[in-house]
Amino acid sequence: MAENYHTILTSAGIRPSVQRVAVYAYLREHQNHPTVETLFSALSPEYPTLSRTTIYNTLRLFEEKHLVQSIQIEDGKTRYDSDMSGHIHFKCIRCGTIFDNFIGEKLYDSYAHYDKLLPPGFSMTKVQTNLWGICADCAAASATA
Repeated sequence: MAENYHTILTSAGIRPSVQRVAVYAYLREHQNHPTVETLFSALSPEYPTLSRTTIYNTLRLFEEKHLVQSIQIEDGKTRYDSDMSGHIHFKCIRCGTIFDNFIGEKLYDSYAHYDKLLPPGFSMTKVQTNLWGICADCAAASATA
């Protein structure tokens, strides 16, 4: 393991329980932007006492401590991303995969100026940009079909 997840959680002011470390490790090691259900399905066989409620509470705590961000890229589902760097997300409408897109870093950095567009007294706490379309693999599969 390249990172010491206990240390990261402790540094963020989070008590590193076994379940919290497991959730954070999954998020760091699987860049699949999981839902709570995905996390539960992946972790419950190894951690049978892990509940969906624990996962929800853990993710909320991680988000409060800026270790993860929630992503709203589809109706009714919240996904989670442990990459806190400036990037946008692309969802393929054919295969459903969500990709991190770092080409948008300059666009993302420009959001810092959006607060100037807000009325007096307003403050911006989060900006999220999502793109939808067809990924290269699905486009190639369509071209050969």
